[in-house]
Amino acid sequence: MTDRPDRPAPTPPRQQPQPSGRRPWLLHGVRSVAGQVFALQALIALLLIAAAAAALVLQARYDSEREARHRSLAAAEAFAHAPGLVDALNAPDPTAVLQARTEAARRASGVDFIAVMTPDGIRHTDSDLALIGQRATGDIARAAAGESFTEIFEGEPSDAVRAVVPVRDDGGRIVGLVGTGIEIQNVSDVVEGQLPLLLGAAAGALVLATVGAALVSRRLRRQTHGLGPAEMTRMKEHHEAVLHAVREGVLIVGSDGRLLLANDEARRLLDLPADAEQLPVDGLGLDPHTTELLASGREATDEVYLAGERLLAVNVRPTKPYAGHPSGLVMTLRDSTELAALAGRAELARGRLDLLYDAGVRIGTTLDVVRTAEELSEVAVPRFADFVTVELLDPVLRGEEPSGADTEMRRTALSGIRTDQPLQPVGDIIRFVVPSTPMAAALDTGHAVLEADLTTATGWHVQDPEGAEQALEYGFHSLVAVPLQARGVVLGMANFWRADSPEPFGEEDVAFAEELAARAAVSIDNARRFTREHTMAVTLQRSLLPRVLPEQNAVEVAHRYLPAKAGVGGDWFDVIPLPGARVALVVGDVVGHGLHAAATMGRLRTAVHNFSTLDLPPDELLAHLDELIARIDQNEAGDGDGSREAIAGATLLYAIYDPTSGRCTMASAGHPGPALVHEDGRVVFPEVPPCLPLGVGGMPFESVELRLPEESRLVLFTDGLLEDRDRDFDTGLGLLRESLARPGRSPEQICADVLAALLFPAPSDDIALLVAGPRLLPGDRIAQWDVPAEPAAVSRVRNAAAEQLEAWDLDAIAYTTELILSELVTNAIRYGGEPIRVRLLRDSALICEISDSSSTAPHLRYAASTDEGGRGLFLVAQLAERWGTRYTERGKVIWAELPLTDGVGALAGPVADLDALEDLAW
Repeated sequence: MTDRPDRPAPTPPRQQPQPSGRRPWLLHGVRSVAGQVFALQALIALLLIAAAAAALVLQARYDSEREARHRSLAAAEAFAHAPGLVDALNAPDPTAVLQARTEAARRASGVDFIAVMTPDGIRHTDSDLALIGQRATGDIARAAAGESFTEIFEGEPSDAVRAVVPVRDDGGRIVGLVGTGIEIQNVSDVVEGQLPLLLGAAAGALVLATVGAALVSRRLRRQTHGLGPAEMTRMKEHHEAVLHAVREGVLIVGSDGRLLLANDEARRLLDLPADAEQLPVDGLGLDPHTTELLASGREATDEVYLAGERLLAVNVRPTKPYAGHPSGLVMTLRDSTELAALAGRAELARGRLDLLYDAGVRIGTTLDVVRTAEELSEVAVPRFADFVTVELLDPVLRGEEPSGADTEMRRTALSGIRTDQPLQPVGDIIRFVVPSTPMAAALDTGHAVLEADLTTATGWHVQDPEGAEQALEYGFHSLVAVPLQARGVVLGMANFWRADSPEPFGEEDVAFAEELAARAAVSIDNARRFTREHTMAVTLQRSLLPRVLPEQNAVEVAHRYLPAKAGVGGDWFDVIPLPGARVALVVGDVVGHGLHAAATMGRLRTAVHNFSTLDLPPDELLAHLDELIARIDQNEAGDGDGSREAIAGATLLYAIYDPTSGRCTMASAGHPGPALVHEDGRVVFPEVPPCLPLGVGGMPFESVELRLPEESRLVLFTDGLLEDRDRDFDTGLGLLRESLARPGRSPEQICADVLAALLFPAPSDDIALLVAGPRLLPGDRIAQWDVPAEPAAVSRVRNAAAEQLEAWDLDAIAYTTELILSELVTNAIRYGGEPIRVRLLRDSALICEISDSSSTAPHLRYAASTDEGGRGLFLVAQLAERWGTRYTERGKVIWAELPLTDGVGALAGPVADLDALEDLAW
């Protein structure tokens, strides 16, 4: 078999062609259609013949067994009804009488055994003498009950087809049993004797079926040329593709010069008639050169011929001869004119797709409105336009919603192939006041507007005659103006200009410009929305953070807060003055970013302020705050709308510094501990007991107490200062240690140096930094006395306090101070417990503290007219600027603050007797 031009290269077994009529059919194998059909027919014939033979064997066996049953039953019935059998059974020795008779009957009937038995199965006679006198095996109860039956018996002495018949006397009584049978082996021998005939018939049928299948396969092989199913399917697919799908004309001409096949593309290119097949090539109406080429039979490669208005590239190749048939010709035709145009369009389309891909990658890399506009202008130059300008509305630049007025925009980006262009620079206001300008028309219609020839653009000239003239002199000749709109809102305008490129913009360029602008508009709108959200979050957070730190003398404080570049977080700090000249330093961090984190931070800061008024130790304050957050999370989770995020996970470091002792007590809820910088520059990180973040619950909080030297610096911070995507916490901690290890700097200088050393250009998390320089209250501003629990001690305390106030030059408030001390000391003596101590602190205010060992707290109330006491605390509240109670480990402290001048609290009228006022105590 020879190779054909329209088939794939033949497989190796077919490389040596030979006449198909002399090739043995087995050489084709089952890979060909003919071989597979032959194998299938042979297999079906074999299965049918095997099934028929098996059925015949089974039928023969069945018939043999049925015949054996009938013969056995007939012999048994005949012998059971034989005359004299009943008398013989009743004889003294039935065996002697019946044995000879049974053997004669067995030989006459052709069965293998006849046994005469008693009703209970004891043999009187049997073909095997050794069995006489033995009980017969098997189920003979049915015969003993009067039923004749046959069965397939399996057991001793041999397997057999057995019949058992009862023997009755004249009265119908069963006096014996007769059993006859044919052994199974003898039945099988009958069937096996028939097997040669059955197998011979089956073999003959198989031979006939195989010969028929071979004849059919041979005929099919000739029709299919020995091809396999996959090859025939592939040939069919190739045939259909060549006829209908290939964009290249194909003509096949036979050896007799007639057209055998023409595909759709060839019919279109040559305008062939519908009945072109089987026509001679000179009757197809082709041009003379093409007709001569087909008639000559010579080979041709990419020769150009004219067919109407088409210029065709023609290739001709002869087909290989097959089975003695002469070869023909195959001609292929290509429309070179269309191919050239198509190649140009394809190259342009590929360039535009590449540009759109680059735009998708390069535009919107940041969430910055201005930078996104610049990316749009940069990506379009020079592959699409020579110059690009982008104007945006001012509200868009600020991250606000566009106002709807779009006749005035601000130039935001400008890119070009040269820098000496005459266009208005970035930052200028661009107005579209003439409706006939391309820009105004584009904004009015919402679609791109093409101005292919700027020399005829009257509206553009009218709006700015001088600028238009300069642009034309520079070389600008074509423009596409596209509105930047996203989600139905106009954000700005993009203008694409051509100056150096000689080709003007066309309609295809308009569609591309709209696609490019649409992608950029979405990125600009995303950046605008981010700017708005970021501005809102920053505004909210800055409104929730302390704008001005409160006045206090306990520490010198400097602070820094930096929001994250990607979004505002929940880091915060605070400085809270406490009674007794103390101060609370707070740094916290809420998990997450955005408005929720900022709002949560504000809630936490408010809660900390509220709990700090109770003057609780740090660990107790964190416990109350943890319980509050857990309750808030539980209540908000119960809303069921899924719109609120939990607060759990917030961290907090709370420290209380007392300037009278220089001690600082602090506790942490999952927050990093502070850094302590000593006067010599040594940096340590005090160990704060690690506890769970707020809202997690289940574990108590622990506090630690430190002594802060006066020239030291306590640095509190959030983890955003230390770690980022490219730096872990431990590395950041080492950098912080290095930046702090320089003595002699103020807190403000430390803040600046730390940020300069650790701050990332674009931090991924916000940063809170608080540096405190502790101060000690001088000893000469502290006065304290131990008070015995006796009323007479009140006057002594008043006198000592008056002397101290005189030494402090506070005579103006001496009377008010003595009155407050008198009331508080009297009540401590009456209702408190020893030891009782009085302490005066001169700070920005005069602080009076009376401590005792009782935990009973006083309450401000109105005394009834009949009450003997209860007015003292009310009097203290009127005279003092602030007052309150705080609890200690061994009791409580009642304190009152007075200004250092007499602007508050002087009693009207004549001076009262302080000794008499002692009875007003509660």
